[in-house]
Amino acid sequence: MTKKWWHDKVAYQIYPKSFYDSNGDGIGDIPGIISKLDYLKDLGVDILWLSPCYQSPLVDQGYDISDYYRIDPRFGTMEDMEELIAQAKKRGMSILMDLVVNHCSDEHEWFQKACEDPDGKYGKFFYLRDKKEGELPTNWRSYFGGPVWEDLPCTSKQYLHVFHRKQPDLNWENPEVREEVYKNMNWWLEKGLGGFRVDAIVNIKKALPFHDYPADREDGLCSINAMLAEAKGIGEFLGEMRDRTFKKYDAFSVGEVFNEKPGEIPDYIGENGYFSSIFDFNETIFGGSEKGWYDSVPITPDDYKNCCFESQAKIGDTGFLSNIIENHDEPRGVSRYIPQGDCCVESKKMLAALNFMLRGLPFIYQGQELGMENVPISSIDEVDDISARDEYKVALEAGLSPEEALKVIARFSRDNARTPMQWSAGKNAGFTTGTPWLKVNPNYTSINAKAQMADPDSVMNFYKKLIALRKDPLYRETIVYGALEPVWQERHNLMAYYRKGEYTLLVVGNYQREEQEITLPQGYQKVLLNNYHDINEDSGCIRLHGYQVLILEI
Repeated sequence: MTKKWWHDKVAYQIYPKSFYDSNGDGIGDIPGIISKLDYLKDLGVDILWLSPCYQSPLVDQGYDISDYYRIDPRFGTMEDMEELIAQAKKRGMSILMDLVVNHCSDEHEWFQKACEDPDGKYGKFFYLRDKKEGELPTNWRSYFGGPVWEDLPCTSKQYLHVFHRKQPDLNWENPEVREEVYKNMNWWLEKGLGGFRVDAIVNIKKALPFHDYPADREDGLCSINAMLAEAKGIGEFLGEMRDRTFKKYDAFSVGEVFNEKPGEIPDYIGENGYFSSIFDFNETIFGGSEKGWYDSVPITPDDYKNCCFESQAKIGDTGFLSNIIENHDEPRGVSRYIPQGDCCVESKKMLAALNFMLRGLPFIYQGQELGMENVPISSIDEVDDISARDEYKVALEAGLSPEEALKVIARFSRDNARTPMQWSAGKNAGFTTGTPWLKVNPNYTSINAKAQMADPDSVMNFYKKLIALRKDPLYRETIVYGALEPVWQERHNLMAYYRKGEYTLLVVGNYQREEQEITLPQGYQKVLLNNYHDINEDSGCIRLHGYQVLILEI
């Protein structure tokens, strides 16, 4: 494997709207991010991924872009963005922006011109079909519920949107669309971006010609995944994008790829892959149901372990995964992957270590380093997330009571990750002097950055130790490039694996509140990390405390 500049880095995702508000309007902004760069540098991160801050009506919180060349005034100015890039560079950090090019906003100039002249140049930027009374072009269901087809205003046509109706899909079959995308990407890379996180990218290739699939719900529609499974030839688009943009700048790119086809991993992240890396969503999608969130199966500790190891085995040494516990589209990881009632400092540290030491690039989502948790909700009226609102309706239609449906939403809503960052125990968690756009999690008085910075045993300081270990010159090669070998895989509620390179490291976590014994096949040289202050051992037998995690040099 050719070594790249980003292989040994640690990445951190910022959700700008909820990170830090510098001007008291209740919305996080770019000057707020600049003011916290030293916090991030002290944590030890090298790459900062910003969720969208382009001009947008924010129907899908910025993933509906109306101008790819402008910063939304709510977040600041282009000068602010240029200053952020420059200040990050001074600290040895790289900035990634979100690349959202499967679709744009219906307020984008291209779409407005398509409405004015659907048979002209910009009509071909989108998927338009003649409207037929009482009949849709296809029976596909959008990710946010309902048909993927919507009437094109003031015309006799309909347009395709696989996400929200205000996010029309761009027609990647049209080379003029691709040229516009590459032009914009290179414009940003010229400004000094380190690269892009690439949003929803597998959706850019549709199965042609369009046709229906068997309905999978009583609404008569089918999951969009049925079409994506049949789509072929996405590599032509992605290879072209790589060669015209990323490769020219040695930029880092990480793809949001949920459903690559068997055998495609080398194409995506091999030696000449489309992307530098792709996210591991194996744990994220576990237990999902086509029926909706209400029918999802909760993930157990053994499920989590097996999902991680399955992904690691699938990738092998082909390339680099980007490993996550949570992101802006998911609930908080500690509330999802730690059994209900067991969320505590020790279990949060254990989850952190088990994920962080996997082979690949670790991504931390804002607040993850504090162990931030899901937010309690008492009414659907409190929910901002459009997908959660749709899933609430789906649950009610399936026969759940409003109380039961609300519990489902509380567990999976994207709002859980989007509540303001908890900086202090002060008003509004120190996020804003104004009224926050989304309510602050009431537990901010006990979970916040200021308190954890002062506590050597905090979750945050444990993350700092994990990052320092990854960067330790002695162990860096082993942690970054070494093989991963599971051990004791059949043991219930125990997750353990070796990292083998110049050194052999054992990572072992007791994934339950009850104690559990392990017998080491050989002795260990050194304890590199322990989320307790002691190790209960006797003649090679270690009795692990509840949720104890150890990283040992063997």
